[in-house]
Amino acid sequence: MQNKVSIKSIQAFEAAARLGSFALAAEELLVTPSAVSHQIKLLEDQLGVALFHRVHRAVVLTEGGRDYAMEVIAAFARIADATRNVAAAGSSAVLTVHSTPSFASQWLMRRLAQFGETQPDLDIRLHASLAPAELNKGIVDIDIRYNPGPPPAGAVMVPFPDDVIVPMCAPALARGLKPIRQPADLAQHTLIHSEVTIVGWRDWAKRHRKVRLDLERGPRFDRSFMAISAAVDGLGVCLDSLLLAEQELRTGKLIIPFADEFMRVQGHGFVTLRSRMDLPKIRIFREWLFEELAETTKWAEGFIEKAAGTWR
Repeated sequence: MQNKVSIKSIQAFEAAARLGSFALAAEELLVTPSAVSHQIKLLEDQLGVALFHRVHRAVVLTEGGRDYAMEVIAAFARIADATRNVAAAGSSAVLTVHSTPSFASQWLMRRLAQFGETQPDLDIRLHASLAPAELNKGIVDIDIRYNPGPPPAGAVMVPFPDDVIVPMCAPALARGLKPIRQPADLAQHTLIHSEVTIVGWRDWAKRHRKVRLDLERGPRFDRSFMAISAAVDGLGVCLDSLLLAEQELRTGKLIIPFADEFMRVQGHGFVTLRSRMDLPKIRIFREWLFEELAETTKWAEGFIEKAAGTWR
């Protein structure tokens, strides 16, 4: 057997094996049936193996031919898939963003349509999970992390603006039979706990030692978006981020019953490989993201100023 075989011969064999006919293979390849027959005979000579039984005008794969055909047909299918994928990638750039679930669902997804309008040739692929992405594998371009800490080796981290953390609840709860007008009123209400946040009700209680809260009771969630949703449903009072609850506050589904009682923390960070941070698609997304975050921060500061006393 020769070390190399003719690509044209393999192509003719693949078509004939897949279609079960030299004539149909010739029609697909835009050649004559005799040309297909010649290429397959050449391949058989190169391999030293008969691939087809010639029975009158019909052809049937030999046992060796069937085994070879399975591999060759699968290989051609993979080549076709790869060709389609590279063609699709060439028509538009793809940016893969990994994010924590709450930031993705509460803030980022609401804005992706707007980003798509400004960057029609850049497609976003969004993944969401609590576990940090492994940027060195080359699958993810950007990782938006919560409480990010120092960046991993070879990466850089740009911190988000500080999160404003405040008690929030549904308007009906704040104005109900047990109104919430000051911190002491929380003692009469259910506390909703976000278990993965940097600060929680225990931290809030340390700053308000005169307020006695039952920190052992109340529903607990491992995602902020679930705690915020529970507060919207009137289940109790949550302590969470204005960034994540922006939509619920803007629409009046949640209120801040005493806006002068808040904490600031450095919550999220934008992480990417140092070697890739200046790629156009990453730079464009980073600039857009931080412009949007600046707008949200400006809104949050104004909301806090206006909220004091509004619902008392």
